[in-house]
Amino acid sequence: MDEGRAALVLTGGGARAAYQVGVLLAIRDVWGKRPGNPFPILCGTSAGAVNAVALAVFSANFDEAVRKLAYIWRNFRVDHVYRADTLAIAESVMRWGSAVFLGWLIHQSPRSLLDNSPLGALLESQLDFGAIDRSIAAGHLRAISVTASGYTSGESLAFFQGHEALQPWRRAQRVGVRTQLKVEHLLASSAIPFVFPAVRINREYFGDGSMRQLAPISPAIHLGADRILVIAGGRRSEEARQRTDAYPSPAQVAGHALSSIFLDGLAMDLERLERINATVGVLTAEQRLASGIALKPIETLVIAPSQRLDYLATRHRAALPRALRLALRGVGATRKNGSVLLSYLLFEKAYTRSLMALGYQDAMCRRADVARFLRVDEV
Repeated sequence: MDEGRAALVLTGGGARAAYQVGVLLAIRDVWGKRPGNPFPILCGTSAGAVNAVALAVFSANFDEAVRKLAYIWRNFRVDHVYRADTLAIAESVMRWGSAVFLGWLIHQSPRSLLDNSPLGALLESQLDFGAIDRSIAAGHLRAISVTASGYTSGESLAFFQGHEALQPWRRAQRVGVRTQLKVEHLLASSAIPFVFPAVRINREYFGDGSMRQLAPISPAIHLGADRILVIAGGRRSEEARQRTDAYPSPAQVAGHALSSIFLDGLAMDLERLERINATVGVLTAEQRLASGIALKPIETLVIAPSQRLDYLATRHRAALPRALRLALRGVGATRKNGSVLLSYLLFEKAYTRSLMALGYQDAMCRRADVARFLRVDEV
């Protein structure tokens, strides 16, 4: 039986991407000492794009790739990603205050709340982007894609690097563009709106790839995937609607907007794929060929957090640098109902290690499903 090409889709979520690494540690344990790369197709968005490119760079050795990712995420600090010192936070507050009250006079808008130049330096020092082409040439990797959102065009662009047989694509508001991936693609894909600055690539400025990403799974299919493992960065709350008299804090509003960006598109795309699979599944391959139907069933496995990550973040809020903690407290991000925003920005090892532990636990609870997806026979 043809096992088909496996793809790994890593979604966005800022610091929440540590959860993905915990899942990858479990996948590594299930994969064992087998040679080769279990995911020849890698697709990442936002912080998930950083993890995906790291796996691509070290795709010749899956065990080493996961170990390197785990080491970085286990030892993360906020200042590895963005400036959080007192001066940087004070400058940000002054810039935004001036823009609100004196914008008519200074004619200059602030670019972002936070300065993520430390992340650029970290990526430059840790990732050898030239290794991606070498892995493709050696057959360890078929393709890697990084998705970003164009602020001018409004299109979702999947920048991909892969086998020469792969062709660019264009769909409604979705484009696949062949390129040589660089640090700027990762910074663009992970540029959370308002929080981190947009990045100019060629003629357009790009922001977080989760924005307007109507079909997060689509790049994997265009790149030739037959089965797709998705590691989600969160889950929609299943709590019943409750009466509240308190007006939502700025952090609660921002967190709601971020959840809409990072979670809704994936949920809708998975539902759409299930419907297509159900429809196509009633036809044999011969019937689809005779009818001119180009679609094929796509096997999927989704691993998502079993706990609310915003509530987990509140337990570790004290790990934030003091100036940043005070600023976030001012907008309500350190309170339970505003902690979604906190969960995206808390790049501190106390939190990331908890996320990794949860990811590992969730994946191992579905060990049989993971082994089946990887086509691994476990004793």
